[in-house]
Amino acid sequence: MTRFDGPLPLSESLDAVARRIQRVDLREIDRVRAIWRDHADPVLAGRCRPEVVKDRVLIVTVPSNAFAARITADRVAILALFDELGPGAPTAIRTVIAPPDDPLRAPSNPVTGAG
Repeated sequence: MTRFDGPLPLSESLDAVARRIQRVDLREIDRVRAIWRDHADPVLAGRCRPEVVKDRVLIVTVPSNAFAARITADRVAILALFDELGPGAPTAIRTVIAPPDDPLRAPSNPVTGAG
């Protein structure tokens, strides 16, 4: 039997969940996405989506093979963006092509409000 002292603080609950998920720190993805949004090339930031960092590999969903090739070609510069994360920073990137129904696959429309 355990004694109930009230709800745990959210940070303790999140830490407990994070400890149960091996090699994936769900708390870091928000920081990764913010860095991506603020510092990655605007074309990549607008069309590609960081999903998770697992075993220090950043997994990015891309809309096409062309974007995957661009990320692969620019991987050194992209990984340098995450140096501020310290020892948990990703050291490699893997791309995944978005499924056909993913909004990333929709063609970008530079002219908004066109009728």
